[in-house]
Amino acid sequence: MQEWTEIQIEIPVSYTDQASAIAQMAVPYGIYIEDYSDLLEEAPKIAHIDLIDEDLLQKDRTQAVIHLYISPDANPAEAVSFLRERLEAESIPHSLSTGGIKEEDWAFGWKKYYHPLRVGEHIVICPSWESCSLEPGDVMMRLDPGMAFGTGTHETTRLCLAMLEKYVTSGCRMLDIGCGSGVLSIGAVLLGASQAVGVDIDATAVRVAAENAAMNRVEEKTRYLCGDLTDKVTGTYQVVCANIVADVIIRLAPQVGAFMDGNAVLLVSGIIDSRQEEVAQALEREGFSILESAEEKGWCAMAVRR
Repeated sequence: MQEWTEIQIEIPVSYTDQASAIAQMAVPYGIYIEDYSDLLEEAPKIAHIDLIDEDLLQKDRTQAVIHLYISPDANPAEAVSFLRERLEAESIPHSLSTGGIKEEDWAFGWKKYYHPLRVGEHIVICPSWESCSLEPGDVMMRLDPGMAFGTGTHETTRLCLAMLEKYVTSGCRMLDIGCGSGVLSIGAVLLGASQAVGVDIDATAVRVAAENAAMNRVEEKTRYLCGDLTDKVTGTYQVVCANIVADVIIRLAPQVGAFMDGNAVLLVSGIIDSRQEEVAQALEREGFSILESAEEKGWCAMAVRR
């Protein structure tokens, strides 16, 4: 029997809710949280304190540990890279460890999990070491994610790519906020955009995205910036993507309109279904109306326009 990979994220207990929301994005089958912060308050409600295991009483009640389990047919390297990127983007203090995979193998271990993938109607994502068969009208994207998140395998990315097929028009300009491996910006250019700009807080993601753009021969139509959300962005765009997390989309809502042409569309993804309404309300407060929404395995994406 093949082993699963366990990922452990240790964070201060005050960040448990934020970190667990990010962790839920990495796995579709739930997480396990160790949080002993209220042990002394809750223990007397169920038993005399003398009956509680001494080892539990010695646990650090200022820290929580989130456990994720990655199945043998999934991609632990991508999950680790995604978690690091998003926890850092949210400024959540953390330490991250894995079982069953060595850190020095992360950069290359994903290859055995990564195969050609059809997304939407006509986008085929294909690793450089594989051959892909195409049908009429298909667009092929070569993508080696390396240490950056975003191979198209996660529901949030697939939802966003499928919407890009609908809203990218020939010659349009596209902005990708939180670009990861560059999958959305590269996809936009292959679908007909004349220019795509990607921005990410992770310097590794920016480097990998540029390498992937070169692999797809769209480097002259793409540009990647290292920065927090839109702080390095200039100009306006007809299509803007933000495949991040709900809290960051809410924070982005008041400022993103400054980078959108009058009839531009904003595609947001990375939203846990339980927070879809909260994100929708934040966007509506800023004058956006919802054009459509899509869901897959507990994840939501929305297309909105001012």
